[in-house]
Amino acid sequence: MLLLKKISLTQFKNYDFQSFDFTEKIVAITGKNGIGKTNLIDAIHYLCFTKSYFSSTDPQATQFNKEGFRVEGMFEKQNAAQKVTAIYRGAGRKEVSLNDVLYEKFSMHIGQFTCVIIAPDDVELITGGSEERRKFLDTMLSQLDADYLQQLITYTKVLQQRNGLLKTFAETGKTDWSLLDIIDHQLITPAKKIHTRRKEFFASFIPKVQNLYRQIADNNEAVTLQYESQLNEHSFESLIEQFRQKDFALQRTNAGVHKDDLFIQLNGQPFKPVGSQGQRKSLLFALKLAEFDVLKDNKGFAPLLLLDDVFEKLDDERMDNLLQHVCLENEAQVFITDTHEERIKESLGQLAISFQVIELR
Repeated sequence: MLLLKKISLTQFKNYDFQSFDFTEKIVAITGKNGIGKTNLIDAIHYLCFTKSYFSSTDPQATQFNKEGFRVEGMFEKQNAAQKVTAIYRGAGRKEVSLNDVLYEKFSMHIGQFTCVIIAPDDVELITGGSEERRKFLDTMLSQLDADYLQQLITYTKVLQQRNGLLKTFAETGKTDWSLLDIIDHQLITPAKKIHTRRKEFFASFIPKVQNLYRQIADNNEAVTLQYESQLNEHSFESLIEQFRQKDFALQRTNAGVHKDDLFIQLNGQPFKPVGSQGQRKSLLFALKLAEFDVLKDNKGFAPLLLLDDVFEKLDDERMDNLLQHVCLENEAQVFITDTHEERIKESLGQLAISFQVIELR
């Protein structure tokens, strides 16, 4: 089982210095808007992923007019105490340690303390572009498969080099096709491995999403999902050759696994334009809870579940279905934020389980 027992924050976002002890598996965090509920959730996410969920850079996660921050968490994992410390010292200097032993690479930490977060803007996973869905998939698979994460890191790095070279061609008017050939060759192995892993994963993941959607929406609507990739029909080598002139003209790489997507339909129609607000919410929670279930099945323990401001986004029936799944059916530690203390107490009280309320002032 995975539990977060204590967290300490120093100069992290709006926190100067504060620590919190978590005594129950279900933790409700209440308080007015802007008081720091989401920032506390984000600090937990930082300990699991070595980065913020809501801020794109570490300086943005640093308290105003300060140079850095420190976040430390005391976990209990499979009955063993574990300490995770993340320190950002400013100017790009960061270190992460497990039990006071520094990681050589931050990627070594991913998957050690699994976590699933659901936040208001996550509806972009349904309504946004393909990048949002790839990010969701990559976050999930990176926690499951260390080799997948390394292949993804390699592919992304080489892809950036390739795009940089294409821009240099355009800016200088000079081309070095032999150098481009070398970079193209470096993309082949990670591209194929990423595609194979995604294809295998979706075969079992999609049925989970469909089943959870029916439970949460409590109806018989037909939701279908399909993994779309250029590599489903063509080899990566042929795609690179086919798109080379287009890549040269547009100064970016137009073929590869960085173009993959998850195509979603509702009753035979594209989900994005026809799905109602309630249907979008149900699908979002189905995707996130399927991620939760997959991580639990593969790791042997449930991940932490962070629910930020979900009461404002779901009706009572969907909320009850969600809480039933995460609080009663799974041995998970759940952190839930809400602006209304009485509302969250009433909802959790109906489940007849112990919970802790932390009221921020």
